[in-house]
Amino acid sequence: MDATLIEHYPALAAHSKTVMHGFVRRVPDIDVQTDRAAALERLEAAHRQARRMLAIERRPFVTAQQVHGAEVAVISAKSILPDGPIRGVDALVTDQHHCLGIYVADCAVVFFVDPVRHVIGLAHSGRRGTEQGIAAATVAAMAQAFGSNPGDVLAQIAPCIRLPNYEVDFPAEIVRQLRAAGLTKIEDCGVCTFSSPDRYYSYRRELGKTGRMVGLLALRS
Repeated sequence: MDATLIEHYPALAAHSKTVMHGFVRRVPDIDVQTDRAAALERLEAAHRQARRMLAIERRPFVTAQQVHGAEVAVISAKSILPDGPIRGVDALVTDQHHCLGIYVADCAVVFFVDPVRHVIGLAHSGRRGTEQGIAAATVAAMAQAFGSNPGDVLAQIAPCIRLPNYEVDFPAEIVRQLRAAGLTKIEDCGVCTFSSPDRYYSYRRELGKTGRMVGLLALRS
């Protein structure tokens, strides 16, 4: 895989002593004009290679079922990881050295890093999840489970669909909700997935028959 297919964000890179991260864009020459499950199967090798390039391939890879809700999975040292995505959740938080993954194709991946408590989170926030407050729920889970202070938490919003290509400005609502939750360090890349067909998959643009980008986040050992 070409390393340029993995995006890195300056705000997260500034905490490279704490975390490793990446956002894997559209992978060329892979036919993804199919349903989600088949597309992810076709992309699996490329996504695994991306984790290898980030030096996190050997970590347990933890994903969410992503049901467009507001439930958060807390992964602690006592957690027993399922064989497959954690059911019924759209966000993951942990203080363990696992690799968290969230798949998107117009919805937003929101990265969370608490460099003080060494806690991370990853959330899937599209229109419905944003309406239910999934991003703020992720921060609340970090605070309740691991003692994170929202003022210490950095949030980064990855590429997602935006105005005028979508009727709701849900990235702006994510920012509003995070500020209300007490975050002061919030970054939004401002990039629209619909507008860049050469770089990103878009569920709306490709009428549901498309691949998925993946956000990856792990604590550094």
